[in-house]
Amino acid sequence: MTSLAAPAPLAAAKPTAIAPPTFGPRIIIGLVGVLLAVLVSGLNEMVTKVALADIRGALYIGFDEGTWLVAAYTATSVSAMAFAPWCSVTFSLRRFTLWAIGVFTVLGVLCPFAPNYESLLILRTVQGLAGGALPPMLMTVALRFLPANVKLYGLAGYALTATFGPSLGTPLAALWTEYVGWQWAFWQIVAPCLLAMAAVAYGLPQDPPRLERLKQFNWRGLLLGFPAICMLVIGLLQGNRLDWFESTLITALLCGGTLLLVLFMINEWSHPMPFFKLQMLGIRNLAFALIVLAGVLIVLLAVIIIPSSYLTQVQGYRPLQTAPVMLIMALPQLIALPLVAALCNLRWVDCRWVLGIGLSMLILSCLGGAQLTSTWIRDDFYALQLLQIFGQPMAVLPLLMLSTGSITPADGPFASAWFNTVKGLAAVVATGVIDALTTHRLHFHSTMLVDSLGNSPLANSDPAGLAHRLHQQAVVLTSSDLYYVMAGVAAALILLIFWMPTRIYPPRAPT
Repeated sequence: MTSLAAPAPLAAAKPTAIAPPTFGPRIIIGLVGVLLAVLVSGLNEMVTKVALADIRGALYIGFDEGTWLVAAYTATSVSAMAFAPWCSVTFSLRRFTLWAIGVFTVLGVLCPFAPNYESLLILRTVQGLAGGALPPMLMTVALRFLPANVKLYGLAGYALTATFGPSLGTPLAALWTEYVGWQWAFWQIVAPCLLAMAAVAYGLPQDPPRLERLKQFNWRGLLLGFPAICMLVIGLLQGNRLDWFESTLITALLCGGTLLLVLFMINEWSHPMPFFKLQMLGIRNLAFALIVLAGVLIVLLAVIIIPSSYLTQVQGYRPLQTAPVMLIMALPQLIALPLVAALCNLRWVDCRWVLGIGLSMLILSCLGGAQLTSTWIRDDFYALQLLQIFGQPMAVLPLLMLSTGSITPADGPFASAWFNTVKGLAAVVATGVIDALTTHRLHFHSTMLVDSLGNSPLANSDPAGLAHRLHQQAVVLTSSDLYYVMAGVAAALILLIFWMPTRIYPPRAPT
């Protein structure tokens, strides 16, 4: 990030220092190239989730097999976030980024040509590895090459991956599946990635590789950490479908993954060149930012999933019809994030207050959503989404400012590993939690509605239609419950602001 210096044990082997590149149009082009690649990586994951039904139908893949396509991609993607910062230091930032984009693009081209399900699964698994390596590179470039006065604007670009990118998945899936073809759910990445590679190759300076770091490569950490993260991610994503701990597979994945993760952390504590520097959790603002980031991402994912699921199950909407609900929240982020960055860049503005206001706006949006009824259509969600336009960037950008403002330059790559891995795992945990809550509340409300119906004459008239109406009402009540839970999560995060973080002033160039 702000520095790629090696840890002390390899200080003697460090090559001659290179003067930092002058900030200018080339650096900006390189940053935009990395940002474009990261956004495309996130969109690739979201679009294939939303378009999965069309992809399964075209390739004659069952529902269960389709879930493994998503789980395998996500598992390797999150795992790559943990180890990519170390690789970028060792093999050079520019070279590693170009290789990741190139592999990601080639595999995206090949996916529709997979001859069978097993081949597609392998392609998606490796593509997730390449795609997951990109988000840490964006944070690294923004913090390393941007001057102090504009550093927050670079972080705003990184924040787009948590606010703008996920909301754009449904509209793009609708575009490809309705008007072009399911193959473009994979091929959509080609043109943007080629453009990103050209921008990165032109704009980012070439550092000398640090191959001497391989002499102290943390093999034990890789062999423990990589399978640990993969097992936990797959267990969380498949848990609800396989009934959690009633399944031997899920029990083995979650328990085994947890054990390996503990052993990984023990190894990282004492290794001379760790992937994660556990001692950094003692930095109060960084620990706070990681905790709150996980909670915020759960809320942000929920406000995407809940209205989409409601409109699909209750009103029968296709992805194309739910797209405006997502777009009205996503597109204004391109303006809202720079404005929030400008606000946080004012010295007299305390970013903790910005964070509190942003979380409050998320609470209001969730409480409004909790009032939904079976008569709501997409127009009724627009007012709630308007609150998200500024609520989301105000809840994310201050966390980036708090976490990066409390670390030393030498700890930059470690902070990138922490932040991006927590970001990836939080999205997975959010999916597992929302799925589990949805299933539990659907069963509860369905049972209560049937019990309240009792011996009513309605119970004997049009059983099929009655069952459909009961399911719709259960979905409405469940959606309301989920909104209340998310409002509670955001409120709990506000309480943490009062006792955990210390004030951070915006970065300033030395005078």
